[in-house]
Amino acid sequence: MTAEPKAAPQPLTERQAARRSRILHATARLASRGGFDAVQMREVAESAEVALGTLYRYFPSKVHLLVATMHDQLQHLHDTLRKRPPTEADPAARVSQTLMRAFRAMQREPHLADAMVRALTFADRSVSSEVDAVSRLTTAIILDAMRLPTRPTPEQLSAIRVIEHTWHSALITWLSGRASIAQVRVDIETVCRLLTAA
Repeated sequence: MTAEPKAAPQPLTERQAARRSRILHATARLASRGGFDAVQMREVAESAEVALGTLYRYFPSKVHLLVATMHDQLQHLHDTLRKRPPTEADPAARVSQTLMRAFRAMQREPHLADAMVRALTFADRSVSSEVDAVSRLTTAIILDAMRLPTRPTPEQLSAIRVIEHTWHSALITWLSGRASIAQVRVDIETVCRLLTAA
């Protein structure tokens, strides 16, 4: 017996999009002040001026909420990068520069970064669509930095996946105090050289 295909989500109305944006901004503010534990659904609802039931309709759990917040933060970064793209001549160097800009943005808000990364780490299958959205956006950011004249090859896509994994791991090790920013830079620059090989 085959499962019924999921209906495509309906696009948000302007009012719903504004409400969702308020929720994500409230989440980012709370996480910036106190990290993962500071994000409580009731406090988010109060800060965003929405009913608690409304919040749960948009985001069934704190993990859903924080992964969506990470997507929102990356979207802002993507918009900024499109206005001020990386300047290096080599594609691998442009990707490295881009990811370090993303890392510096995380560095400015370490409590928020920790909350979002913890949510990604805790995410189970129920959060797969939100996690996939973060991954697709990260891939888009890397592809923009590469400025490929054609569609990426399977080898390039594989290299991009490894770069994404390394970036995520570097965030975790930095947040836990096990890696310095200098070490993160070396690791990112090293893994980005895979693009040259691909």
